[in-house]
Amino acid sequence: MDPSVVLAAGTVGLNQGEFSFLSLFMQADIVVKIVMIGLAAASIWAWGIVFEKSFAIKRARKHSDFFEKQFWSGEPFEELYEEITKRETKGIESVFTSAMREWRESLKAGPKVMPTVQMRIEKVMDVAVNREIDKLESKLLFLATVGSTAPFVGLFGTVWGIMNSFSSIAASKNTSLAVVAPGIAEALFATALGLLAAIPAVIFYNKFSSDIARLSHRYEGFADEFGAILSRQIEMRT
Repeated sequence: MDPSVVLAAGTVGLNQGEFSFLSLFMQADIVVKIVMIGLAAASIWAWGIVFEKSFAIKRARKHSDFFEKQFWSGEPFEELYEEITKRETKGIESVFTSAMREWRESLKAGPKVMPTVQMRIEKVMDVAVNREIDKLESKLLFLATVGSTAPFVGLFGTVWGIMNSFSSIAASKNTSLAVVAPGIAEALFATALGLLAAIPAVIFYNKFSSDIARLSHRYEGFADEFGAILSRQIEMRT
């Protein structure tokens, strides 16, 4: 085989290796490296939140399905309350237990508090709903922040890398592709990392926001139904 062919093949392989992700990072300017590390860390953290929220929302749905099946099974509310309070309550269970707790305290206080018990029950259920939704919405702000800022951070790395490319051209007085290409590749890699972090963050932020909104409507609907049931009980006692 012609040695010149082997040499040419080796040169091509070397040039291709120089444009690997690791090579692009190692050859980058310190500012571009900081941008890349920050975007990679943000992406990893965002994916951690994605997995956490996926499981949390799935558990909340399953809890709601199980509890509502119990609630509408005809089991007396007092017995259901005693059963639920033996364990840690969460989600729609917390809405139920907060209302039952206020209801029982009002019964102990006597007829004098009955005229205002409906308002208090509705208030504690609203507070419970907001508390449970706040738990589900925690950390979503980070996804929104990554989705909105990561492309601009990557663009900053791109601009900085292109500035370095022009500096290299000016210093070497050579406009060949071999001089320009490494800096341009580093710059575009920063943009790619920014998009890699931002796109999943935006997609899952929108998905989780929609899922949590549906859970919120479900909790509020249950609170309205249970409030109506307790309202009839109050009317029978007054």
